[in-house]
Amino acid sequence: MNRNRLPRWVNALIDRIADAPMSPIGRIAARRLGVPAPAGTVAVTTFEDRPTRVLIAPVNYSGQGREWARALEAADPSISARNMAVDVPGGFSFESDLVVPVGTYHNGTEWQRRQFEAASQATHVLIEAEEPPFGRILGRSVEAQVAALVERGVDVAYLAHGTDVRLPSRHMAAHPWSHYADPALYTPRAETLAARNIRLVTESRRPVFVSTPDLLDDLPTAHWCPVVVDPARWASKRRHERSGPLRVAHAPSVSTVKGTQLILPALEALAADGVIDLTLIQGVPSAAMPEAFAAADVVIDQVRVGSYGVAACEAMAAGCIVVGHVTPHVRAAVFARAGMTLPVVESDPQAIDGVLRDLASVSDRSELRRAGIDFVHHVHDGRMAAQVLRDAWISPAVDTIEEGIEDASRS
Repeated sequence: MNRNRLPRWVNALIDRIADAPMSPIGRIAARRLGVPAPAGTVAVTTFEDRPTRVLIAPVNYSGQGREWARALEAADPSISARNMAVDVPGGFSFESDLVVPVGTYHNGTEWQRRQFEAASQATHVLIEAEEPPFGRILGRSVEAQVAALVERGVDVAYLAHGTDVRLPSRHMAAHPWSHYADPALYTPRAETLAARNIRLVTESRRPVFVSTPDLLDDLPTAHWCPVVVDPARWASKRRHERSGPLRVAHAPSVSTVKGTQLILPALEALAADGVIDLTLIQGVPSAAMPEAFAAADVVIDQVRVGSYGVAACEAMAAGCIVVGHVTPHVRAAVFARAGMTLPVVESDPQAIDGVLRDLASVSDRSELRRAGIDFVHHVHDGRMAAQVLRDAWISPAVDTIEEGIEDASRS
């Protein structure tokens, strides 16, 4: 449904219902999400008996909640880390330590209370995308659920994933190709939610992390916690450079955001000219994606957002050259924090033809491929993410704590 085509009063009504989840209409809407499973049949989070116990919940976008949990455990044997995710029908399924049916998450009061008690046994809880980790208890209020955890002695932090805090007005002002300007997206609601979430995490005065470096524009005091991919899973035995068309792949998972419609005419023209061999990766399960990337020389990520994410890292780990639009500002932020140059080949929608022709003319692209593999190994294999979470939140150095106290006293 394209909300831009609806009357203003209809959109206002939809937003009013969404903003009042505990109202009678909100309760009716929640029931449409499904009935809860019978009491006691859905598991809750359990931890190993270790001094530090970390829960990451409740969205697991692109499987990152679980990846961060595994990274923490690999970095420190004193940590038991678990993630929990809501199973959304029709969405992408990623492995998780605990998957909760959507009906139970929203409407299963018995499970919600048990999961809260389980989370209270954690020392730390990382809340993803500003979503309530325990469904609709305590008025489905993130603030109220956080306060309840803090009262139990749990240290809570937030982690923003993307659209939850990416402010459309700021993005459109800074990016001429911004996907928020596309008529297929309903920007007013995204603006409201992002502004609300930015205010929530800022006023909470709790540690805040972002999964992609561009989000530092929206949350300047946050810490970049890099996304994690398993290099071993994506590694492939690459064939030697070959003659013939450049093998180009593009996965238009969210075509409006990726900018597929802006580059597809150029890609089809290049294919018709024999410059590239084009593959659109659609309907391929996650388990088969390493093989799909291994067959490509180049993967076009996105040309609108101005940053990069999980898909680009997976493609680089597979030995592909990644092409996408990443702003100089984001590239500088990556270098400042990681000490490495981001090896994504720059291209906006208008430049895609020339960029691919240039790559096709290069006889030996092994150095470009190696740069991507090395970058993922050093920045996105989990070690840097675990270090950021530990240093900025779980076990901060004494001087970091003192700086925070000084900042609080000055304010």
